[in-house]
Amino acid sequence: MTEEMRLPADVDAQPLVRAAAALQPVIRKFHDEIERGQRMPPALFGQLREAGFYKMVIPRSLGGLQVDPLTYLRVVETLAEGAGSVGWNLGNGGVGQLVTLGLPDDGVDEIYGKRADTVIAGTAVPGGGRAKRVAGGYRVTGRWQFGSGCQEASWMLGSFQVIGDDGQPLPHPDGGSLYWRGVFARAEAEIVPGSWDVAGLRGTGSFDWTVDDVFLPERRTMPQVGIPLENQWSRWQGLTYQLPVQCWVGPHHSAVITGIAQAGINALIDLAGGKQPRGRPVGLLCDNPQVQDAVGRADAILNAGRAYRNSMITELWNTLASGKETTLEQRARCRLASTYNADSAREAMDLMYRAGGSTSFKRESRLAECWRDLHTVGQTVTLAPEWYPIGGRVYLGMDPGSRLR
Repeated sequence: MTEEMRLPADVDAQPLVRAAAALQPVIRKFHDEIERGQRMPPALFGQLREAGFYKMVIPRSLGGLQVDPLTYLRVVETLAEGAGSVGWNLGNGGVGQLVTLGLPDDGVDEIYGKRADTVIAGTAVPGGGRAKRVAGGYRVTGRWQFGSGCQEASWMLGSFQVIGDDGQPLPHPDGGSLYWRGVFARAEAEIVPGSWDVAGLRGTGSFDWTVDDVFLPERRTMPQVGIPLENQWSRWQGLTYQLPVQCWVGPHHSAVITGIAQAGINALIDLAGGKQPRGRPVGLLCDNPQVQDAVGRADAILNAGRAYRNSMITELWNTLASGKETTLEQRARCRLASTYNADSAREAMDLMYRAGGSTSFKRESRLAECWRDLHTVGQTVTLAPEWYPIGGRVYLGMDPGSRLR
């Protein structure tokens, strides 16, 4: 195994991870502005971009950093510890970039040829648009949800169906999915005001967005293979791009939720060292044996889930590095690890929220912020409980369905 094919022995020692940790105090200073503006403030966005976080998954041949998945996830996790919305947008944007690396070469060059840290927003989920085929491409009209990071993005990713003269969807020439993916210039998209009115992750700016009869050149389109996503970027050199999609999709959101849960544990520890609970004339919150138990349990639960996720990604990485193919069972376990990791983070956060007493539900408290953001992340389809029976069918020798291959 060459050095380039080895995962880092100490992920926290990686320069990108150290840079993310150093930015946590900066992120906290911008937090109120992030929430009010529902976007990354330009000054913060500039620092995130300068640190290289927006080109982590881009190939070196395009000027990117081509990091391994464990480094990528740790950066996302560390930024999410500073603010959930920051981690979400970086994690989500990285997967969007991977998807766009599956475009034809001239499309990739248009997007990344001038700068590798081009920001992608939008969604890889099927549906949202309808198109007519025209010379050189398509004319597309549609509305999509969850345009996370749309305020900072240069390009928007969305799926659409090609409609024939009879108004019915046309089959794809390869006999596969009816859906195509397209990448639209941000200037061609309209953001729907007020469409991101939510309890948590307000700063992601995940507004609905629309295009109206926009010409989409064929170089910025690709067939949508698999449900919900398959690796269409494997032509790029390096083990990073040979990994099955289960090493990226699911883990990218689980890293956000674990980062927020760690912030929640830290918030309770800070609170416990100074709060005297009501109705108790002596003793701080930290003196309560139940609080001590909750902190210990939360740390163990969170780290167990994180270790499972990372160990499965490592196993798949090492399998490919040794020249072998990953198995369906390995991919299922990797997918399950992300869901379990998220459930572990939820359990740890709920322990901290309960231990915080009345402080936990005060809107301005860090515990309330973490609880809102974490439970919003936990509702995403990539971490849904449906992955447990899908994995179970694999182990029982049954067809898992089209969501896992």
